[in-house]
Amino acid sequence: MKHLFKELYGAGIIFFYYIKWLIFIGLPILYYGLDYKQNIIMDVLWVYCFALITKDFIMRVVLKKRYCDIDTKKR
Repeated sequence: MKHLFKELYGAGIIFFYYIKWLIFIGLPILYYGLDYKQNIIMDVLWVYCFALITKDFIMRVVLKKRYCDIDTKKR
C-alpha cells in the first residue's frame, strides 16, 4: 500500500510539472473563448496549478535571490 501511494505521488508530480501551464492558460481560453461549460473539477485543478506556479516562482526567484545575497555577504 505504501508503494502505491509513492507511485501515485510521483505520477502526480510529473503530471502537474508538465501540464500545469496548459491547464492554467488553456482553461480560461476554453471558458471565455470557446464557451466551455463550467466544471468544478477543472476549476479546482486550475487553482491547484496556480498554487504550483506561485510556489515555483517563489522558489526560483525570491529564495534564489535571498541565497545569492547571503553568499555575497559571506565573501
